[in-house]
Amino acid sequence: MGVIRVSGPGTQDLTRAITGRSLKPRYATHVTFLDVSGHALDEGLALFFPGPHSFTGEDVLELQGHGGPAVMQAVLSRCLELGARLAKAGEFTQRAYLNGKLDLAQAEAVADLIDASSQEAARSALRSLTGEFSRRIHTLLESLIELRMRVEASIDFPEEEDVVQVEKEKVKTGLAWTLAALEEVLSSARQGALLKEGVNVVLIGQPNVGKSSLMNALAGDEVAIVTDIAGTTRDAIHQEIQIEGLIFHLIDTAGLHKTDDPVEKIGIARTWTAIEKAAIALLLVDAQHGIGAGEQAILDQLPTGITRLNIHNKIDLANEQPRLEESIHGTEVWLSATTGQGLALLKQTLLRLAGWQPTGEGSFMARARHLAALDRARAHLVNAEVLDDQFELQAEEFRLAQEALAEITGEFTPDELLGEIFSRFCVGK
Repeated sequence: MGVIRVSGPGTQDLTRAITGRSLKPRYATHVTFLDVSGHALDEGLALFFPGPHSFTGEDVLELQGHGGPAVMQAVLSRCLELGARLAKAGEFTQRAYLNGKLDLAQAEAVADLIDASSQEAARSALRSLTGEFSRRIHTLLESLIELRMRVEASIDFPEEEDVVQVEKEKVKTGLAWTLAALEEVLSSARQGALLKEGVNVVLIGQPNVGKSSLMNALAGDEVAIVTDIAGTTRDAIHQEIQIEGLIFHLIDTAGLHKTDDPVEKIGIARTWTAIEKAAIALLLVDAQHGIGAGEQAILDQLPTGITRLNIHNKIDLANEQPRLEESIHGTEVWLSATTGQGLALLKQTLLRLAGWQPTGEGSFMARARHLAALDRARAHLVNAEVLDDQFELQAEEFRLAQEALAEITGEFTPDELLGEIFSRFCVGK
């Protein structure tokens, strides 16, 4: 089946021209799609949604045909002949936002729902789409408005000492509550950002320590070639896995060692490039030998901000048991990629290192820009807390915090940001 959607002024006239009749609102009607001469182009269902009770807030027509490319192209061409034009990417959702049907966070959730790569991500995106995230932001905004009102009262009536003291105490109490509530929202938003973006994990180590075997074990498939020959992996291999609904982007890399082989040198250079982009680095070592000078040299070269986890592989050959421990080298997991011993322990450790805290039905989808806005708002509230009774400066910090939060829902959003957001939608949404 193929679907053509039309929105905007003139949709009713287009509906009558292409179906030969007026349609009962919000009912699926079996019709024949007609060309300019009144001949049949296709048969299908037509649904008319009069504005403002539609997705975009405008009159909307949906034509559901058989879906063959030639047939649907003919119906689309007829719509264009009748005065419609091709929609831009994300234009239907943008019109819904501009017409007040969705706020900006909800509009972004439409794209996040379409792009969701796990059931948990889809559920979180749907909660954002239905307004859970927006409602929590609005609660914070209402609190900030009240704080600003109380600070302004203190500024306007400085001679009323009793009034000033009462308002000061209420501002202090309200600010503490707002900061705590914002921290809760920020924590949930971080979880939503993890669901949306996933976590980049790079597997590194010297040749023949089992990086490709671990990649295959985590993926549950033979995605990387495994041989006894050192240096089999020459290029970065990418694989996506899910652990409890969270996406991990695994990158298997060439072994890090000194070599004169020009091809291996290229692979090693790409390994370091992958390391720079990763959030977590898994350093694999042979459990029979442990961390030696070569492994320590790799650890010493890792970027400061990357999370490190040492994997002692091949415990089945070293007569060791699967375990998690802390040592002078950091967090260490003992496992066997071949037998699967310790694999569940590794998965749970990856979730913990990623910062994943399943939040159940209360979680919602969030984006990097949402996190940045929440961080700015928190910084301004912390500043206001330090300023205490300097009311004029507090008022400005509250205003800036309110402005930052309003960017999330689109109540205060530069036009160029809107263009950037909706340009990333697919056509037809």
